[in-house]
Amino acid sequence: MRALLLAAGALALGLAPLAFVHPVRVAGRSMEPRLRDGDVRLVLRAWCAGRPAQGELWLAAAPGGTVVKRVVALPGSQVELRDGEVWIDGAYRPEPYVAQTDRETAGPWRTGDGYFLLGDNRGESRDSRAWGPLPAAALEGRILGSCW
Repeated sequence: MRALLLAAGALALGLAPLAFVHPVRVAGRSMEPRLRDGDVRLVLRAWCAGRPAQGELWLAAAPGGTVVKRVVALPGSQVELRDGEVWIDGAYRPEPYVAQTDRETAGPWRTGDGYFLLGDNRGESRDSRAWGPLPAAALEGRILGSCW
């Protein structure tokens, strides 16, 4: 009995980190060049990741499935795309992580209580431009880095 309890305790201790972080495999090209199709990243679960900040990468439950996207605008914001550049509340928002813009002009979108998420590879990304802002409950965790 003691051996069984020790084994169960060791298993619980070994699995405990999964309560905080878990791996996720990136699917698709929407986050290139930062993340590539098939990359494996660690995700800090939302309940311990704090509030999302502009520029952070998050795992989110979006219409059509789970995605990895960048938080571009926070609740209470207005977002516009002007010739491929992001403008938030009338101010230009530099995006050094976007390698190539698609020169799109769209919006404005109001985030309300939600978060506006975009892929870095705009021409290959289905994101808040299509499904609108996502509620905080849809954000599952912050992307931390590589598993190896």
